[in-house]
Amino acid sequence: MTGYGRGDSSAKGVQLTVEISSVNRRQVEVAVSLPSELDSLEADLRKIILTAIARGRVSGKVTLQRPSGKASRSIQVNEAQAEAYKKALAKLAKGMGVQNDLSLETILRMPGVLETGEDSVDPQAMLPVLKRALGQALDQLQVMRAKEGGNLGKDLAKRVASLRRITKRVTKRAPKVLEHHRARLMERLAKAEVEVPNADDERFLREVVYFTDRSDISEELTRLESHFEQVDGCLESQEPVGRKLDFLAQEMFREVNTIGSKANDSEISQEVVLLKTELEKIREQVQNVE
Repeated sequence: MTGYGRGDSSAKGVQLTVEISSVNRRQVEVAVSLPSELDSLEADLRKIILTAIARGRVSGKVTLQRPSGKASRSIQVNEAQAEAYKKALAKLAKGMGVQNDLSLETILRMPGVLETGEDSVDPQAMLPVLKRALGQALDQLQVMRAKEGGNLGKDLAKRVASLRRITKRVTKRAPKVLEHHRARLMERLAKAEVEVPNADDERFLREVVYFTDRSDISEELTRLESHFEQVDGCLESQEPVGRKLDFLAQEMFREVNTIGSKANDSEISQEVVLLKTELEKIREQVQNVE
């Protein structure tokens, strides 16, 4: 599911900002970007995110800022560079026959002699700060994902209700399939000018029994209803159910395929097309559910 969150926290003159977003993905993936000073905390960051998120591609970015006005710059003297300048300029002065009036001020102005940099940051000292900011970002992210999940749940509930209505029509039609087959068999015998057997004829009964066994869809209908009930339970659950819903959608599709191949009835075949259409939509939707 999709979402976005941002969190801020500061300590010891350093502020950390965490931005995190998620997009739909069948499996969970985490990609985070941290300042170089905090690279060693990437594993901790990923662990926290994976504990909170079970599905989707999650992208995170951490930025580090030092409040304005803080003496956050350190100054270092590159003595080796200064010594190199001193020797080179002394040699130049001697070669040109001029006075070597090199001063400390002149050397300090040479490129690379004075080096400035940010004060170092202790990653472990920043870990609690990072956790606080990340917690805020994840809370906001989960609020957005929960809202989207609620909408998806309503849509899935409507589609399951539609599946139930279609399945009831199939259940109602199923007993009539045998009667229809019996009538067609009698009609074919009559057209072939074959003596129509009575209801107790052994060969006739064998044919009817064979067709009944081959076209019986009662087990598939029972399993379908069981799957519907499990989907209902998933939609009421507060736990991640995306993978379970994905599995149930596949199982329902399997049962519907079997019904279509066994029923041998045009009306049921039309209902099977409707069932598959709804199931395809469900299978697409559950990819977005955590």
